[in-house]
Amino acid sequence: MAVLRRIALLVLAASIAAVPLAQAGLRDEPPPPGSEPPPVTEPQEPGEPLIVPDGVSISGVLVGGMTAEQATLTVETVFEQPLQFRHGSVRWTVLPELLGAKPYVDGAVTRALTAAPGSSVELVVAVKGRTVREYVASLDDSFSRPARDSAVRLVRLRPRISEGRYGFALSRSDTTAVIVRALRGGDRGPLGLRGRAIRPKLTPESFGPVIVIRRGAKKLYLYDGERLERRFGVATGQAAYPTPLGRFEVAVKWRNPWWYPPPSPWAKGQKPVPPGPGNPLGTRWMGLSAPLVGIHGTPDSASIGYSASHGCIRMLISDAEWLFDRVKIGTPVFIVGA
Repeated sequence: MAVLRRIALLVLAASIAAVPLAQAGLRDEPPPPGSEPPPVTEPQEPGEPLIVPDGVSISGVLVGGMTAEQATLTVETVFEQPLQFRHGSVRWTVLPELLGAKPYVDGAVTRALTAAPGSSVELVVAVKGRTVREYVASLDDSFSRPARDSAVRLVRLRPRISEGRYGFALSRSDTTAVIVRALRGGDRGPLGLRGRAIRPKLTPESFGPVIVIRRGAKKLYLYDGERLERRFGVATGQAAYPTPLGRFEVAVKWRNPWWYPPPSPWAKGQKPVPPGPGNPLGTRWMGLSAPLVGIHGTPDSASIGYSASHGCIRMLISDAEWLFDRVKIGTPVFIVGA
């Protein structure tokens, strides 16, 4: 009997334990934090390639929806495009690798695979500064040049002024910076060289005075560039002391000059003459690059129009003073036989 009573008690206890907590009048308690089972994820198929999220780009190159291999090939192909340069009418290209550029494409693609959709990933590019600087130095040698001034020559006894040419001074530092930015940022140009233009000092518009002396006609012509400004009658050298022919320039200008006897037989025994009414040079002397030859005034106005001097070009004193104020050191002087 005792044994049967114990068995009955065990069955009753088991039945009570099997009653739900709600039926027993107890409230459900939430499970303790961290006890929830992990979410169920779809397992990746073995061998399935990873895909770059939609809209992802690498330094401006869209790679969304591509596999890692496709993205790598795409970025490498775009990066290897040559840089285009231009300077004036000259065009040329250079491959990035020749400028010392190395892209780290694998790292960029790895980051792109885990990037948020629509985001941009930077392509890291290493650039050898020395290689770029050496290339820019070669550009400097090729394209930098001084300005070329306009020049004058005689055509049918009249001056003709050539066009000047601008020069160019390349800035090595600025051009180097442009190339490095292009290599790292994916810009392939065309890239322009950085530098400054050098304006010629003399142009057809700013050339200034030109003197043409026709020895046979005993005339002096003053031009402003190619435009005739004024014509004068002059005296030129005697047959024994001819005025030299050729191209010269005004070398000196003296107001109220002294006259000093030249080392020539005709002046032997003569003494210097100070400025004043009797000075053989008048009041103005414009010495030429031809030795002992110049343009000057003369108190002997009757000699104008004749071969009367010892090689110089004589003018009326008033004409010489007018001309003196309009020419400068370096003014070209053409003396022709016409």
